[in-house]
Amino acid sequence: MRRVLVALKCMAIVAAVLAIPACGGDNLTAASPPKVIIDSDYNTLSDDGQLGVMAAQLQAQGSLKVLGITVVSGNQWLKQGVADALKSVERLGVEKQIGVYAGANYALSHDFATIQAELAQFPGGDGYLGAWSTPEPTSDSDLIAPPDGFATHTQVQSKSAVDFIVDSVKQYPGEVTILAIGPLTNIALATRQHPEIVPLIKQIIYMGGAVDVPGNTTPSAEFNWWFDPEAAKAVLHLPVKQVVVPLDVTNTVKMDKTLYDRVAHDPTKQTIITQLFKILNGYGFDGKNGFETNPNYTTNIWDTLTLAYLMHPSFATQTVDEWVDVDTSFGANDGKAMGYTSSPPAGLQKMTIVKRFDNPSFFNFYVDLLTRPVPVTLSN
Repeated sequence: MRRVLVALKCMAIVAAVLAIPACGGDNLTAASPPKVIIDSDYNTLSDDGQLGVMAAQLQAQGSLKVLGITVVSGNQWLKQGVADALKSVERLGVEKQIGVYAGANYALSHDFATIQAELAQFPGGDGYLGAWSTPEPTSDSDLIAPPDGFATHTQVQSKSAVDFIVDSVKQYPGEVTILAIGPLTNIALATRQHPEIVPLIKQIIYMGGAVDVPGNTTPSAEFNWWFDPEAAKAVLHLPVKQVVVPLDVTNTVKMDKTLYDRVAHDPTKQTIITQLFKILNGYGFDGKNGFETNPNYTTNIWDTLTLAYLMHPSFATQTVDEWVDVDTSFGANDGKAMGYTSSPPAGLQKMTIVKRFDNPSFFNFYVDLLTRPVPVTLSN
């Protein structure tokens, strides 16, 4: 009997080892799971919403602790982003564990008049303006419901996003990672109003910037940092460990028809998440006006790379360390990220810039988490 017990124990150990992804620096094996705040211009199931799903699944398996979701205007106006985030946590069944906190509705100084003047004088880019493309909602009646409806019982937290960031960092000094996957207004306000939290932040991981490649919203600037350049500049100057996941790498991590089908069309893994994924991301892959007329269609994958990097740093197969700044002057380079390999301007912080990713490993990570059963069953 003793031999049988020993054998069973050995088999369990082997099984556990085999279950761990073969990646160095794996946070999935950490004794205490990483604590994160997701600071996001949230949406139902584009890149921000996908990251929310993936984070909830990681929390369900005990590999991550999501302290909360702080919402900021960017992809859409704050009120719409909050509504989408509330439905997201309710849909996933994590509304009691992961609160949603409303943050900044406007950029610190980048107003629409400035944007219009710049675009008139310096045209180009993809034309994506996020929230500025639609009228600002003034009441709940102006909001657009997700395909499966608004949240029915989940309410936004009474504490503001800024206060939540400050209180969380103070509660867990040296432990909180901020996944900054939208404009940086909330983080800029939190650190400006309470500078004492700056040395207590563990790290900030951004999806933002275009360091050595063209921008997207404009020929020189990536959308998240373009939306609020003053906030981006303020946060990048903080003496905090920082990792940038810019367009330099996201331009090389693309969803094609095969990857899309792994999420949307696996008949054994159909959930409300995969259904919404198909509805909201299938325009280039399904239907007579999509894949059938453009078999080479691809789209970049953005925000979810930050979560992947947090959990599997070795997914980043090429990185460089540079000082990074953002141009805040009126003109063609407003919002442009600038990397310095030497002799940086005063006040900049050296940080890690991700240049290339292990795409096959990331795709497996991405598909697995997006196709797990929902609602999730949380262990904490």
